[in-house]
Parts: sequence; C-alpha cells; structure tokens
Amino acid sequence: MAIARAPAKRLAVITRAPDILVFDSGLGGLTVLAEAQKLRAGARYRYAADDAVFPYGEMAGEKLVTRVGRVLAPLIAARAPDVLIIACNTASTLVLPVLRAAHPDIPIVGTVPAIKPAAQASRSRMISVLATPGTAARDYTRGLIESFAGHCRVTLVGSPNLAGLAEVFMRGGGADEAAIAREIAPCFVERDGRRTDHIVLACTHYPLLLDIFRRLAPWEVEWVDSAPAIARRADALLHGGGIAAGAGAPQGPGEAWFTSGHAPDAALLRLLARFNLVPPRAVAPLFPLKD
Repeated sequence: MAIARAPAKRLAVITRAPDILVFDSGLGGLTVLAEAQKLRAGARYRYAADDAVFPYGEMAGEKLVTRVGRVLAPLIAARAPDVLIIACNTASTLVLPVLRAAHPDIPIVGTVPAIKPAAQASRSRMISVLATPGTAARDYTRGLIESFAGHCRVTLVGSPNLAGLAEVFMRGGGADEAAIAREIAPCFVERDGRRTDHIVLACTHYPLLLDIFRRLAPWEVEWVDSAPAIARRADALLHGGGIAAGAGAPQGPGEAWFTSGHAPDAALLRLLARFNLVPPRAVAPLFPLKD
C-alpha cells in the first residue's frame, strides 16, 4: 500500500537584487569581489576594508576575533546583507564560528586555502602554500594539509611582507620587484629531481601581484587562487535562499568602506572604480574605527 507523502515546501523565489558584503583587512578582498561580480552582475555590493589596523597577518588570535566582530557588527546592522564573504584567509581561520553564532540569519562564506585542488592536480607531488604568518601558523591550515595533501611534499611559507607590498602596489605606489622576489623564493623547491609545480595563494592580496609572480618565477608553476570557488559558494547560498541567479537589474556603484575613515586619494578612487565601487556619502557614525 502506497503511503501518501506531503508535497515538499517550495521556497519562494526572490527577484530583487541581493546585497553582498565582502570584508577584508585591506584591498585583497577585491579579488574575491571581482569573481562574485562575474556570477551576480545584478547584485548590490558593499566592500569593507579594515585598513585602520592592516595587516591582520601577525595579529594575535583573540584580538583578531574581537576586532572583526567589532567592525562587522555595525555594517551588518546598517546594511542587512543577504550573504557575507570573509575574503581573508587569516581572519577565516579564526572568526567564522564566532560570526555565525552572532549572526545566525546571515549566510557567511569564509576563505579556505585551495590546498585540496592543488594537491590533486600536482604531478610532481610538490606544492607550496604561500600565506601570511598568521595563516601559516594556524592549526586549521595544517589540518588542511594533513587531510588533503598527505601524498605531497608541502612547503608552507608565511610571508611577512607580501600583503603589504600588494597593498602599496594597488594603491598606486609601484611594485618593489626585488622585495617580491625575495618573498616568493622559498616557494620554489627542488628535491630528488622534482620541482614545485603548484603554489597555493593563501591570502587574497596575493593574486593582485599574479602577473609579477609569473614574471619573477624561476620556473613555470600553477598559481592556485581560491577566489572563484568562494564566489561560487556565495552564489550557491544565495540561490539556496531563494534569490535566483540573475535576480535584479544591474545596480549602480557599490559602497567601499574603510575603517581608517581616510578619504581615498585619486589612485584609490580609480582602483575602486574598476570594481564599480565608490566611497559612501556619509561614513560617520560607523567609521573611523581605531583599534
């Protein structure tokens, strides 16, 4: 005898443009925002950079968790995003459980170093993970290596200066190629006739320097960036929440918030325009937000 089943509840389809908030310590999260824009061109984007205390790479764990929560709380209250992207590997290794507990109604996407796909694709079974000191030191990162790259020789490089070099470059200050070359050199390892063939970019700032990396590399490697996967995850969460792909008409420029409260100079304004962002008309009372 057949048992009648109640029809599955259908999720209402939302046709308005979704609000997407992307957060980073500086400009690195723009690499993730750009990938999200490819998938959700009609979304309304907000970008928040905690430049008042940049960089996060060497900040103590408890202090970092407190800081990120303090910055994001007023933005979430003011803008009520449909999805929040933590476009920072260093922050994601610590703050996601705390943020999800504090904001249970908002889907939150973290940034995970792309160790698994790099290890799967490596032919030499030699990969490097280029990270900030904070990300390199986290048990979370080492757990990913143990879980997904046990068959590879993994070189974990915690670069103390590379995020700052990327930030200066993107703000129009030029590229110190000699310094960049020193920072990436430990990633290139030769052993027993094998060479590193994949390098994981475990900081969202690093893809900003990708063209320079390729030019300075002593041999050709695959540079593995997690930004496309982060954007796909955010898109899937929006779709799961009933906001269809393509929902909403194209929006005007999104807001770019900086916790320092400093007005962007001409170079930074040009950079933001490339990502369809402008500073908000009114910053107070949210920022400046000093440590």
